[in-house]
Amino acid sequence: MQDFDLAIVGASFAGLLCARAAAARGLRTAVLESKRHPAARVHTTGILVKEAGEEIDTPPHLTRTIHAVRLYAPSLASIDLAAPGYYFLTTDTAGLLTWLTDEARQAGAEVRCGIRIDQATREHDRILLPQAYLRARFLVGADGARSTIARLFGLGRNTHFLLGLEREYPDLPEVDPDYLHCFLDTRLARGYLAWVAPAPGFMQVGLATSGGAKPDLQAFLDHTEHLFGYSRAEISERRSGLIPCGGPVSPAGAPNVMLIGDAAGHVSPMTGGGIRLAFRYGRRAGQLIHDHLTRGGPRPDLALDGELPSFALKFAMRRAMDLGPPNWLFNAVIATPAMRWVAQRIYFHRRAQAGFELPPPSSGA
Repeated sequence: MQDFDLAIVGASFAGLLCARAAAARGLRTAVLESKRHPAARVHTTGILVKEAGEEIDTPPHLTRTIHAVRLYAPSLASIDLAAPGYYFLTTDTAGLLTWLTDEARQAGAEVRCGIRIDQATREHDRILLPQAYLRARFLVGADGARSTIARLFGLGRNTHFLLGLEREYPDLPEVDPDYLHCFLDTRLARGYLAWVAPAPGFMQVGLATSGGAKPDLQAFLDHTEHLFGYSRAEISERRSGLIPCGGPVSPAGAPNVMLIGDAAGHVSPMTGGGIRLAFRYGRRAGQLIHDHLTRGGPRPDLALDGELPSFALKFAMRRAMDLGPPNWLFNAVIATPAMRWVAQRIYFHRRAQAGFELPPPSSGA
C-alpha cells in the first residue's frame, strides 16, 4: 500500500491542472484514470474562450484561432459577430489532454490509467483506495458529471444536464474556416444550439439539448447539408456526453475530500462551457490543498467556494433557453440590433461593447 499526499480520481482538465499545481509545490500526487489513456474516448468539443486561453500557455499546434462567430437562425439567415482582440481557440482535445498529462508527470505527479475507483474508505487521517493500493491524506474527485467520488462521500451531485452529440470530419471544404458557426433552433437543439467548428486539422459538427429533449444530429445535418456538404465527407469519429448545466453542487467537499471540474458543477449554466473554470479552479484547488496540508490553510473546498462566480445572470438565461423560444421568434429577431446586442455579450463577454460586425466575406475585406 503506497502513501500519497493527494490522490485525484479523473485525469480531466481540472484533475490534471490540480495535479500539476500540487506536485509542483511538493505534494506527492497520484492521478487515477479509468480509461486506458486520458485522451481516449474524449467527450468534449474542447472550444476555449479567450479567457481560458489566457489561463495556460497551450502549444500552438494543438489549437486553432477563430476570431468571429456566424450565428444562424432556424431559417439559416445569419449575422457575423466579432470583437477587437477577442478570439476562440478550437483544440485538438486529445492532444491537449496528452500534453497536460505530460505536464503533470514532469511536475512530479504519477498518472495511472486503467484503474476504476468504486470503493473508498476513511482510515484514521487517511483515505484508502483499495483498488489502487494507495492511501492519501487528501482526495479529489475530478471524475466528471456523474462523479463516483461524490456518490461515495455523499457530496452534491449534478442533476441538470445538456446532452451533446458530435461528429468529427477530416475536412469540410465548404465550411468558412474563419468562423465558429452556431445555430439557434428549438426544434433541433432545444435549450442550447448546434455548431460547426473548424479545429486543428479537422472539423467538428454537433448539437446539444436540455430538459430531456432527445438530440437529433442527423436532422441538423440534413437541414444544413446544402451549406456544408457533409455527405461528401467521411466521418472520422463520433462522440456524445453529458454536460452539467445546473451550477456548482453543494456540498462540494468534506474533510479531506473535494470535487472539482464537471464533478463540482464548475460549468457555466448558460453555455455549458467549463474548460476555463477547469483550468482556473483545478489549478487553484491544487494550491489550496497544498496550503491546507502543509501550512494550516483553510479547508480547500470552502476556500474555493468563496472564489466561484455567482452565475446569477447565466442561471436566468438558462431558464429562458430551457423554455424553448419558438423558432419564429429567432427568425424574426436574428438581424435586429437587440439580438446583436445580446449575442455580443454572450459570445464576447466584457469586450462586447467594443464589438463590431464583420463585413461579408464576399466584400473582399
